[in-house]
Amino acid sequence: MSDVIVVDYGAGNTRSVRAALTHLGKTSEVSSDPGKIVAAPYVVLPGVGSARSAMAHLNATSAAAAIRDRFDAGGPTLGICLGMQLALEMSEEDGGVEGLGLLSGEVVRLSAERVPRLGWAMVEPWGEAYYFAHSFAAQSSDSIATSDGITVAVQRGSFLGVQFHPEKSSGAGLDFLGKCLSRA
Repeated sequence: MSDVIVVDYGAGNTRSVRAALTHLGKTSEVSSDPGKIVAAPYVVLPGVGSARSAMAHLNATSAAAAIRDRFDAGGPTLGICLGMQLALEMSEEDGGVEGLGLLSGEVVRLSAERVPRLGWAMVEPWGEAYYFAHSFAAQSSDSIATSDGITVAVQRGSFLGVQFHPEKSSGAGLDFLGKCLSRA
């Protein structure tokens, strides 16, 4: 069995996530197999894509139910960018999409000066800069970190979600991923 299952939802940044995991010495595979998702030592719900098509794929493959079962069982899971957004109850992307409902809140279109929000930005209170590429952001009572006043990390139980892309955030991102995987 692989160290990490990177959930397949028909799109996503699976190649760059897997490259970062390999750099950290972890084996990984891309899968939407419910049994693998529930049983994996660690799961990553990757970023990039459309909320509607991602949720349609997760529901059609029963991966959505497996992610919920994994969450209920306390299985460690990391959501990256869209993967974090999918974990919330609702997204206004694509005219409104029901999410996985692992965390409270919704995803709303950014009203920032510059959309999409691209580039490096500091995350507080962590005091580290990471790479961002997003047009939507979480509004959640499960927020644990912000950047420029925007929620960029959420956590409830064994699920941690981040708006930034650790796999594209150089040494800081690899350090972050390594810390996440050490909790598995």
